[in-house]
Amino acid sequence: MKINEVSKLYDISADTLRYYERIGLIPPVTRNESGIRDYSETDCNWVQFAKCMRGAGLSVESLIEYVALFAEGDKTRAARKELLIEERAKLVERMAQMQETLEKLNWKIDNYYKCTEFEDTKLK
Repeated sequence: MKINEVSKLYDISADTLRYYERIGLIPPVTRNESGIRDYSETDCNWVQFAKCMRGAGLSVESLIEYVALFAEGDKTRAARKELLIEERAKLVERMAQMQETLEKLNWKIDNYYKCTEFEDTKLK
């Protein structure tokens, strides 16, 4: 699959895909005989993984470390698992903070007109 197809499939610009590869956020992409990127299913899985993890707020640095560890092979399985466990804990904390914010927003929205009516009567 060519870079433009992958770009459309995952809604990521071709420049971003090249950047992800250059910094090690995804492993080096398969290339054809002419040296042109030809994304395999495995390459696409890495793109999908990176997009999903970044969308959830995982740091670029952690993901680069994960990809580097993966490239080293099975001897790094424990380290990769530990890295994912740490990132999961951070994500759970962010989700709790977001839930708290959502509840505050819901309260504000639910009480918006009550507060507005009260403020309007104070102005008269």
